[in-house]
Amino acid sequence: MASIGLGLCGYPSPQAKALLCSRRGSRWGRKRQVLARGSVGQQPLTASGRPTSESRNPFPGKLEADVVVIGSGIGGLCCAGLLARYQQDVLVLESHDLPGGAAHSFEVKGYKFDSGPSLFSGFQSRGPQANPLSQVLDALGESVPCATYDSWMVYVPEGEFLSRIGPTEFLKDLETFVSLDAVHEWKKLLEAVLPMSAAAMALPPLSIRGDWGVVSTAAARYAPSLLKSFIQMGPQGALGATKLLRPFSEIIDSLELKHPFVRNWVDLLCFLLAGVKSDGIISAEIVYMFAEWYKPGCVLEYPLKGSGAIVDALVQGLKKFGGRIALGSHVDKIVVENGRATGVKLRCGQFVRAKKAVVSNASMWDTLNLLSPDVVPNKYKEQVEATPQCESFMHLHLGFDAQNISEDLGIHHIVVNDWSRGVDADQNVVLISVPSVHGKGLAPPGKHVLHAYTPGTEPYSLWEGLDRRSMEYRKLKEERSEVMWRAVERALGPGFSREKCDVKLVGTPLTHQRFLRRNRGTTLSFLMPLGFDRHCLDGGHCNLQF
Repeated sequence: MASIGLGLCGYPSPQAKALLCSRRGSRWGRKRQVLARGSVGQQPLTASGRPTSESRNPFPGKLEADVVVIGSGIGGLCCAGLLARYQQDVLVLESHDLPGGAAHSFEVKGYKFDSGPSLFSGFQSRGPQANPLSQVLDALGESVPCATYDSWMVYVPEGEFLSRIGPTEFLKDLETFVSLDAVHEWKKLLEAVLPMSAAAMALPPLSIRGDWGVVSTAAARYAPSLLKSFIQMGPQGALGATKLLRPFSEIIDSLELKHPFVRNWVDLLCFLLAGVKSDGIISAEIVYMFAEWYKPGCVLEYPLKGSGAIVDALVQGLKKFGGRIALGSHVDKIVVENGRATGVKLRCGQFVRAKKAVVSNASMWDTLNLLSPDVVPNKYKEQVEATPQCESFMHLHLGFDAQNISEDLGIHHIVVNDWSRGVDADQNVVLISVPSVHGKGLAPPGKHVLHAYTPGTEPYSLWEGLDRRSMEYRKLKEERSEVMWRAVERALGPGFSREKCDVKLVGTPLTHQRFLRRNRGTTLSFLMPLGFDRHCLDGGHCNLQF
């Protein structure tokens, strides 16, 4: 699977290029200039890098496209890149001054920070069963060079150990740090799950969805490969594969797995993969991941130039096929006429026409706010408002001296404070990434860059309504970030000193809400086509045949 949980170079024609200069820089993003294809010439710039007042234009190039994509998150960029690849005129509108959404990267004092996902696998895979992101990059003719590794450090109530992926290594860890009973139950789980992987692998990951729409998007098209996999699995495996669209907890319960560590560990893996525990993830997803992580020769990967390299590659692929991206372009409203999305209105007042469709990569709640109430079917509105949101995040970004840090420091560390509270409890799980262990040029010489965060468990209600300039806000930041500081100190050892860090940045749910423009600071992704007719808005099948 892709992740747990994203100076760009384009190819504009000499006669049709423009510089879109970023708005005010911030802690979570430096000023950056991005080439965008358009119909106007290069704009003259001031010494600060901004367009002069007489040349300033709120938008680069023509004010229309076949498809307008709102948001440059990984989903939006993949959608836009593939549409451009198949000869559609595509325009991506991004409110931030950096592309990538929750997966963007930013630089402070020579340290290049990830803002989101950092644990990846499958970038080098090919074919229908490959990592979906790898399939998109392959279609765009782009690649992301990666370092490979096979383990992460785990700090759990039972002890501390280096957890390795692969078919046998984790069994050794269980025997050493937990018990033989846990070993037996884990073997039982693998023996039941891995045969099902043939069916999961028969469905390309891009086609898997958690509702009966899978019949039209996957099962019908891939029926021959599914039938072949059922025959290979035999009656027992085929029977188990029928549970692939059910919650994974049902498979665990049917196997009568009782050991607390095994159940907690599975919940943790599910939570890291999808932000929900085993009772909230469809079995196809976790079975696919098991097949990827517990097969011979499996590895984890990290982009050598940081996770921002993924965004760079997607943007480069988009532009290679004529797609455009406009940063600092905030969409205020999706314009719907006669039951069809015809374009968007920007905050600056400019209208951008969409000749075929508008695609929103904003969350479903934010997308709803972009639509006039009178064009949204009540049924859809009720569905969105009733959909539970995951909580927000706390982030800690650090730049520090590597001199007194262990040379064999791993890139990833996972801290679980108390199993009994559940992996989705606030202040209970902290994830730590030190990408400078593998990434090239992510930190100044002799330094490390670190990103720690609480994964979708920080209650937004604690922060709602606070003034970011107030003493109350600063005090709460200090209190709620302490769990991350303690986890970092545990992972890095006595050679680390928080007082001596070159860079110390704390992000809160309000930071998420402000820079990612996500409702209540959540990071739940949503990709919604809005075109052709109101049937799309009503949750029906959209015939976007390009």
